[in-house]
Amino acid sequence: MFESFGFETLTAPQAVLWFGLALGLAFGALAEITKLCLRRAVAGEAAERGPALGVWLAALAAALIGTQAIVATGLVSFDAHRFFAADLPVLAIVLGGLMFGIGMVLTRGCVSRLTVLTASGNLRALFVLLVFAITAHATLVGVLAPARVALGGVTVPLGEMTSLAALPGGALVWTAALAAAALVIAARAGARPLHLGLALLLGLLVPLGWAGTGYIFYDDFDPVALESLSFTAPVADTLFWTIASTSISPGFGVGLIGGTFAGALLAAVLGGRFRWQSFEAAAQTGRYGAGAVLMGAGGVLAGGCTIGAGLAGVPTLSVAALLALASIVAGGWIAGRLDRRAAVPQAVPAE
Repeated sequence: MFESFGFETLTAPQAVLWFGLALGLAFGALAEITKLCLRRAVAGEAAERGPALGVWLAALAAALIGTQAIVATGLVSFDAHRFFAADLPVLAIVLGGLMFGIGMVLTRGCVSRLTVLTASGNLRALFVLLVFAITAHATLVGVLAPARVALGGVTVPLGEMTSLAALPGGALVWTAALAAAALVIAARAGARPLHLGLALLLGLLVPLGWAGTGYIFYDDFDPVALESLSFTAPVADTLFWTIASTSISPGFGVGLIGGTFAGALLAAVLGGRFRWQSFEAAAQTGRYGAGAVLMGAGGVLAGGCTIGAGLAGVPTLSVAALLALASIVAGGWIAGRLDRRAAVPQAVPAE
């Protein structure tokens, strides 16, 4: 399929790098303007929780409808995707999700939001991203990998029930139900209409990512992974490529992170929102560092972050993605409650 689209001077892996860059540019700009962040919806200040939830759910609804549309037309199939493994690594997903949720509260932002904030001059967010990337890479292929493998070995057999599509009603009914619920809540959450509209556009980037890597750039002789918006592995890959670019080639994830940074930077500068920020006390550094470690390891164990497992994963109707998102939300909610009770003055918001 890749060759039929006329990409004569690029291989499929090279093409998806540029595709990821373009996708990231759009995501970064839209996420910066809308302040997309699940952490704000789950554990933010009372006044911001409603609008933040509305933006996130509007994006999810668009991602759901778009993703299932390309599945229904046969452009993309998730049968072989890791989200649909017959044996569900339940312990790794739940523990990882809880860790990620707690970590995003400690760092005052999920990893996608922190990528956007880094582009707007936030040095706290940059510190978190570096620690996050190192920890995630160590969990994927480094010293923490044995622990990941051990936790991933605790599984529950799902058989054919890896997707909501296997339940009565099928994909159409569950997609309609989830998207309708998300849109109703989003409409009543108090978000600005402009932000809701932009969130819908942002959500459509998810099926665009799946279609690009799974259909447009599909090549039997030089295959690329089926991917969409995600930040856990891509941030780790970007760090590794940055320090060893002569040994490895950049892929979709590197392009996505680079594009997100550039898009968010452009939006922040044009909107007058770029400003340098940093830590004010050592206690803040420790808090954010601990949160970064939890998110790095947790994101790998859960199979993704609020974007990879949530905004991009849930629209596949995967049970694993739904469990990961539920665990992240639970971890964030618990940490948020404890954080508000403690009322730690050193927890300077990343935003």
